[in-house]
Amino acid sequence: MAGPAYAALGATFKIVRLLQAISMIGIIGMTANFISDMVSSNITPPNVLIGTLSVTCIAVLYCAITYILFLDDILPFLINTGMDGMLLIAVVVVAVTIGKPLSYLNCQVIGSKSASQSAYDFTAALGSNLNKEGGQLDYSNWIGADKTTCFEMKSIWGLSIALCILFAFSAICSVCLWRRSKAVAPKSIEG
Repeated sequence: MAGPAYAALGATFKIVRLLQAISMIGIIGMTANFISDMVSSNITPPNVLIGTLSVTCIAVLYCAITYILFLDDILPFLINTGMDGMLLIAVVVVAVTIGKPLSYLNCQVIGSKSASQSAYDFTAALGSNLNKEGGQLDYSNWIGADKTTCFEMKSIWGLSIALCILFAFSAICSVCLWRRSKAVAPKSIEG
């Protein structure tokens, strides 16, 4: 499955899509794990996590479809550029929303305790943020509940920043691929 012959530009597009998929799968796994833990505890997850999961799932579907269209040489590059730009905006919003409270948090300062103590601290943080069963969990307080949560959220934030760069790069590649596909082949001069 080599795809169309777009030389280095085509290979770059494929590599960028692969890196996007790897980043998004990591984000989906970690975010879904957090949401699952919260829902199983009858806690409404923060909107930040739900939004992150939603945007990332849509982006994975989009990337898979556009990769297949690229391999079949039927990808409309100009439309792809616009869609990559829109997903870039969505991922920037996710990165900023996740990172706003995280940027001030030093995960190393959060006490390194035993697993049972960390679980207790996490439960205490949950209880202090809820006023009734099924209540809303405050994202800013939750991310500092334990070291593992802090590091995992910083990982999600870092992958979101990487996605910003990758979507900008894939949009640029799409514009270049569009211009290349529109280039007129030289006419052969035969006597």
